[in-house]
Amino acid sequence: MSILEYTLIAIAILIISALSFYAGKLLFQLKRQNQVQRKARQERVVRIMESVHTIAWAVEQQQCNLSEGAIRLVNLLDSVPVESPPNCKRDYPNLYSLFLAVRELPTHQQRKDLPAEIRAQQDQNREEQEAKLESGILKEMVMIRSLSFN
Repeated sequence: MSILEYTLIAIAILIISALSFYAGKLLFQLKRQNQVQRKARQERVVRIMESVHTIAWAVEQQQCNLSEGAIRLVNLLDSVPVESPPNCKRDYPNLYSLFLAVRELPTHQQRKDLPAEIRAQQDQNREEQEAKLESGILKEMVMIRSLSFN
């Protein structure tokens, strides 16, 4: 073999070594990034579940009205970043029924802008739904407070 061939082989080995090192470095960075994302996702699950448990406890203790609790809990449970989030419609049918009944009701300024008779009618309908579903929702709060994704 000539010097040129040895030189080309040496250059090829250097290039392959450099590319191998770079590929290894990228794999290490990807592994570290995945670990950081998993940790952030788990921390988010913990924060969401703390809120879920607090709201469920407040609803159970009648410190939060049923409609507000339903809206907050269904939205939070739907946003839990886990492979199999709870299916509120199936797992908590009373809570989900109330959620469906009140989710479109206007709030804040939109509610204030409504005529008094419409607000009163909406309040009456909401209160009827709450009364009808209250005992079932309170039972579901116990189930929700024991919910965990560890």
